[in-house]
Amino acid sequence: MMNTLSKPGLDPIEHASRDEIEALQLQRLKWTLAHAYNNVPHYRQAFDNAGVHPDDLKQLSDIARFPFTTKKELRENYPFGMFAVPREQVSRVHASSGTTGKPTVVGYTKQDLDNWAGLVARSIRAAGGKPGDVVHVAYGYGLFTGGLGAHYGAERLGCTVIPMSGGQTEKQVQLIQDFKPDIIMVTPSYFCNILEEQRRQGVDPHASSLRIGIFGAEPWTGQMRKDIESEAGIDAVDIYGLSEVMGPGVASECVETKDGPVVWEDHFYAEIIDPQTGLPVADGEEGELVFTSLTKEAMPVIRYRTRDLTRLLPPTARSMRRIGKITGRSDDMLIIRGVNVFPTQVEEQVLKIAQLAPHYQLVLTREGNLDALEILAEVRAEFEHLCEAERDALGKQLQHAVKSYIGVTARVRVAEGGFVERTLTGKARRVVDKRPR
Repeated sequence: MMNTLSKPGLDPIEHASRDEIEALQLQRLKWTLAHAYNNVPHYRQAFDNAGVHPDDLKQLSDIARFPFTTKKELRENYPFGMFAVPREQVSRVHASSGTTGKPTVVGYTKQDLDNWAGLVARSIRAAGGKPGDVVHVAYGYGLFTGGLGAHYGAERLGCTVIPMSGGQTEKQVQLIQDFKPDIIMVTPSYFCNILEEQRRQGVDPHASSLRIGIFGAEPWTGQMRKDIESEAGIDAVDIYGLSEVMGPGVASECVETKDGPVVWEDHFYAEIIDPQTGLPVADGEEGELVFTSLTKEAMPVIRYRTRDLTRLLPPTARSMRRIGKITGRSDDMLIIRGVNVFPTQVEEQVLKIAQLAPHYQLVLTREGNLDALEILAEVRAEFEHLCEAERDALGKQLQHAVKSYIGVTARVRVAEGGFVERTLTGKARRVVDKRPR
């Protein structure tokens, strides 16, 4: 029985009781394990090797007995070996960029695409969107899941979609001026590029029609949210997803609380594990985020290790649990002279200095037998007048903060605007590793 305290406009499951949510998860998890075991040779072998069977799942916590899935397994079964339905029933294929080897391929049945569109629509609504809004999609289209995922979700909600994709920053600004969108869906780093281009053109971001920014596809700090909201005069909310699990819309923040993306637990079961031991940690403790899909037909994923480091938090605006801000990725962690460093830790220190722009890059080299870190940063447009000595002073300030709060010594170079490499589409390139392999 649903809670009597319902919220108009929401899906009933969004305000269901925890017992109802967990009962639905258990039912769907049993189906997913059986579907994967019966139809994906990899999972049948992995389960058999681990000595577990889908029938062994009696309660949700029993999922910890089942083996993990990583990108390694997805690549070993490239291209279609992880599909649980005949290829003829797969309506669409997406793939990751494959920058470290073969891309990871994902497939969707017609029902999978319908579920995905519904979850992105739910996410846009949670961010404050409504039918009739104009949505400017600046995520990349193509094999990357961002553009098409956002596109079909916005259409499902009843919005007007501008399928701009990434790049062509001058044109982005022009279309925002001309088409007057209410919502932009984009990576936070690329939105900073758009703000920079608006200022270059003499356009006041506060005068734009935008009222909501739905930002995802890369980690971003609370300070970056404050800066974006202050500079653009919008509500900035976080959407979370990854192609291996579905794409954007696995979890999304609610505009009324902005306290971490709500996991849509009717479609995904989330765990947090110790990245070293693989053992589950208690709710509220930080570790690596792991997802099991609950409704995917074409390509179910069992205990997929996202490598994202975060925490599971109790429900607030919805009845489903939230994830905290992603603090980094276990595979993005840099070890510099014995110190563990995440790019987001450096970003936090950069954004504490008012004169510095949210554009930075970490360059790693090796001097003799020791690693060396150089941080490239730049001043904001309104501080372009600063002389070299003043920029050097800002560099020393950042250097001291990085040493004090992160514990690593770095050279810092602060230059004029535009010095740090920009990405035309998608995610910012935060790390350049020049160390010999």
